[in-house]
Amino acid sequence: MSEYTAVIAWARGGATFTDNKYSRGHRWSFDGGIEVAASASPHVVPLPLSVAAAVDPEEAFVAALASCHMLWILSIAAKRGFVVESYRDEAAGVMAENAAGKLAMTKVTLHPTIAFAGKLRPTPSQHQAMHHEAHEQCFIANSVTTDVRCEPVDISA
Repeated sequence: MSEYTAVIAWARGGATFTDNKYSRGHRWSFDGGIEVAASASPHVVPLPLSVAAAVDPEEAFVAALASCHMLWILSIAAKRGFVVESYRDEAAGVMAENAAGKLAMTKVTLHPTIAFAGKLRPTPSQHQAMHHEAHEQCFIANSVTTDVRCEPVDISA
């Protein structure tokens, strides 16, 4: 079993607070020393009470799913002898009411584009199979009830 930690820190900064007009800007700190500016989404909390330039939890959720899928694809491709030159995913999440009538991230769609190098290239069916296996192995996708879809963009050189 592994344990993962993050420190989430926020300070009132002199705001009245009880009027609900305080900044939602805060920091995420991780064990490797990196800090990330975070905030509520401007779609949820209007500017200037949110910070448009910061990462919001909804974006982080989509990024975590996409990143996990990518890391599995890279591992699977390497084990099968395929050289991945580059990987780009323009992942998108949809916030909507779920079956219980609660606002939730109901769907995340991955749109990975992979450029392969070298002589050995996957066939379209091998490419799809790798994405299917990556989805099955992804720890984050296995941890959520969101409908996570993968729609690979193309197999380019």
